[in-house]
Amino acid sequence: MANPIGVSTYSYWHFLPEKVPIEYVMQQARSLDLSAVEILHVQMQSEDNYYLQQLKRTAYSLGLDISCLAIHQGFVSPDPQVRRQNVEHTQHCIELAYQLGAPSIRLNSGRWGTTGSFDELMALRGEEPALPGYSEDDALAWVVDAIRECLPLAEERGVVLALENHWGLTATPGQVIKILKAVDSPWLRVTLDCGNFLEEPYAKLEQLAPCAIQVHAKTYYGGGVWYSLDLDYARIASILRAAGFQGYVTLEYEGKEDPLLGVPKSVQLLRQHFS
Repeated sequence: MANPIGVSTYSYWHFLPEKVPIEYVMQQARSLDLSAVEILHVQMQSEDNYYLQQLKRTAYSLGLDISCLAIHQGFVSPDPQVRRQNVEHTQHCIELAYQLGAPSIRLNSGRWGTTGSFDELMALRGEEPALPGYSEDDALAWVVDAIRECLPLAEERGVVLALENHWGLTATPGQVIKILKAVDSPWLRVTLDCGNFLEEPYAKLEQLAPCAIQVHAKTYYGGGVWYSLDLDYARIASILRAAGFQGYVTLEYEGKEDPLLGVPKSVQLLRQHFS
């Protein structure tokens, strides 16, 4: 069965100083005959309802779904006030996703922050120690409690919380599965990122594939911003089919080559294996 293929707005931006308009990415997605766009929350120009509805109208007029609102937050902190702020931010983003008509938000667990910047974390291959005096079990409890606080609104608004294997506490399949089992809700599923397991990726992807509601497919034409992986998408597609995955495969283009060249090549690659 074919999977719908979409693109993250991040693919055209990469956190450069000048934001790339969401509408521009939608036009590019239409020109490539894609099914959907995933909107990066921090890439939006505004949170005003007028802007949100213009994005929704633009997507609809182009025949595109808004598959997900990818947000940035983290629940790994010993400070209850910090966790409270991140819960409230997540709840706010659930409301934004609802206004956009997006059926999911990409959720992070958070990380300890003991390695400093994200660039430093990447230099250490995504691994960092816990804060002194705290353990992984402490962090798991914080994350589970925070997600549980967000679930009633997520269910009411029809927005799935799609937890990504995105470094920090979700750096391994075992940690992700622990969170899923502890929360135990159909409104918490997984954003399975094919490029975030740097060691033995296929075995790890296989462990999480049955929990996935959407997939991030990374490509690195021209070399990656932080690293490059030579991912075997034929093998990944086979793993996902075996797990019964039927959802969106969303391109997160992370190469240094101009996205006007790298994104079309990436889409062609994904179509070979998922269409």
